[in-house]
Amino acid sequence: MARRSSSEGFLDGQLLIAMPSMADPRFARSVVYLCAHSNDGAMGIILNKLVPEIEFKDLLVQLEIVSPADEEGLPANARSIRVHRGGPVETGRGFVLHSADFFLENATLPIADGICLTATLEILRAIADGRGPGRALLALGYAGWAPGQLEQEIQANGWLHGPADRAILFDDELDTKYERALAKIGVAPAMLSAEAGHA
Repeated sequence: MARRSSSEGFLDGQLLIAMPSMADPRFARSVVYLCAHSNDGAMGIILNKLVPEIEFKDLLVQLEIVSPADEEGLPANARSIRVHRGGPVETGRGFVLHSADFFLENATLPIADGICLTATLEILRAIADGRGPGRALLALGYAGWAPGQLEQEIQANGWLHGPADRAILFDDELDTKYERALAKIGVAPAMLSAEAGHA
């Protein structure tokens, strides 16, 4: 899939950063990676919120990808994966945001800059077997916007947007992702007003 030029106004492959005025508590202080954005709407994965009650190895056992006896033999990168709350849509479904060194024909969506999205059990099996991508983030659910909805939210001062980088996407420093995403676009949190409005 070819990457669209930014002149088309679509933001796939970029970060959305919630403004302090974000009224929806599900998105307060969220950093979202936009996986798809077109005239048909938008879809993204929240990068900085965990599902605390679920561990990746337990999920693999629950899905019968590994047996309880095998969970200690998982490769190191599989043991280090944490389960993220990707958004409020389809929260029972898993989405893996990952590096492009893993690709499943007819299942993996290339997004931008060597970042892909796969939502099949096969990628979880590959991670458990040590055949998966070098970098991966597992999310349950996703954030979705109807046609024109995201554009309206950005105009209403709900979101900022800017370039993504692999550290913000994949590292475990969840507590600092919001501030780092803002810093990447040259904004200090103290500069942001909690009041919505336009100059």
